[in-house]
Amino acid sequence: MENLKIAEIERLLLNSDNVEGTVVESLRKDNRKGVQSLLAKWERKEEHRRRQHEQFVAMTAFERRLRGKGYQNIAGIDEAGRGPLAGPVVAGAVILQEDFYLPGLNDSKKLNESKREEYFRIINKEALAIGIGIVSAAEIDEINILQATKKAMSSAAEQLDPQPDFLLIDAVDLVTPYPSEALIKGDARSITIAAASIIAKVTRDRLMKAIAKEFPHYGFEANMGYGTAFHLEAIKEHGVTPCHRKSFAPVKECLGSGQK
Repeated sequence: MENLKIAEIERLLLNSDNVEGTVVESLRKDNRKGVQSLLAKWERKEEHRRRQHEQFVAMTAFERRLRGKGYQNIAGIDEAGRGPLAGPVVAGAVILQEDFYLPGLNDSKKLNESKREEYFRIINKEALAIGIGIVSAAEIDEINILQATKKAMSSAAEQLDPQPDFLLIDAVDLVTPYPSEALIKGDARSITIAAASIIAKVTRDRLMKAIAKEFPHYGFEANMGYGTAFHLEAIKEHGVTPCHRKSFAPVKECLGSGQK
């Protein structure tokens, strides 16, 4: 190894997914500072990879338990958009292949936008089935946000083909023809719910960016309909749009003050 240039060692360490232990041990004996710096960087990368693998395995515990009971098409269900003042609530339902592996997959709220988009593409490509349910702001006002969330989740589950034989649902008790389990913080505990959270979040964000083009004054492309200071000020200045949830307190207050 001492005959290799530092640039060659960098390519060997950082561009390979499987570095042999003998290579690492040899590099540990190399006194060049540049080599030791590269080795430290590689060890940090390997530790990160190890933690992601362990996290992924931990998040498959519910699925492995259910498969041990004979269930195969296990669907995860999650929603995005219960709290915003504008836009729909969106639910995702996902059935993953048993051998699906995507280390780093987690609750969509813990990932940045580029990572969510990356995982969205992978899940769409590799999932056994995906369903999406959408309930508009107008219907949220009619039936309330909890019932709208349940309706979106049920709609997402109904679209799955093949049909699920068990549902893992993030924190909502759903009336369903399938056996199910509601998991508090399920998007951080179950890999199928985490996948569903990605589908729901990315789908809804894209919808809000489209709505932003129709109503450009509210910053929907950035706040996704949540009640940021900018959004609240825009409601006061420009009024309420058809995509606003008129039953939500801040919007209702604007209506009460004469805004339309």
